[in-house]
Amino acid sequence: MSTVKLHDKTFVKSITNEEICQEIKRVADAINRDYAGKRPVLLGVLNGCFMFAAELLKNLDVECEISFVKLSSYQGTNSTGVVREVLGLTDSIAGRDVIIIEDIVDTGYTMQNMLETLGTRDPASIQIASLFLKPARLKVDVKYSVFTIPDRFIVGFGLDYDGLGRNLPDIYDVEE
Repeated sequence: MSTVKLHDKTFVKSITNEEICQEIKRVADAINRDYAGKRPVLLGVLNGCFMFAAELLKNLDVECEISFVKLSSYQGTNSTGVVREVLGLTDSIAGRDVIIIEDIVDTGYTMQNMLETLGTRDPASIQIASLFLKPARLKVDVKYSVFTIPDRFIVGFGLDYDGLGRNLPDIYDVEE
């Protein structure tokens, strides 16, 4: 499919699944180098990260654990700027290296909130791995970025538009 219609918007394919998986492998290789001999805790941010987290884990050689939290700051196609924690972390991360797995870092408000919250739990380190990064509005440091994109709305590979499109294997840009 070169285009898809979700709710009231049309989206055009921009990144294929093959390209996504190839670039995730590149980021996994960097994590494998940086965490050799360590056992990081990967902390996935639901719902959007599930496909990225699964593909990333398939390419990691380091021993690691994974857990998930559910946070949200989006309504429709816009960030509300207000982060709501829906489902929190119950495992201890004290003294552990933590890698937050996020689908997209837009403004960074969600990550800023998460870094502050996790920082109170005494981790050894915290880094962010994001499938997509929008540097134009960024407020946090992201060490591992798969794709850097302009400030545009995308769906697919776990990212949605009002609940739809997460199942698409490719990435689609909104058609203006």
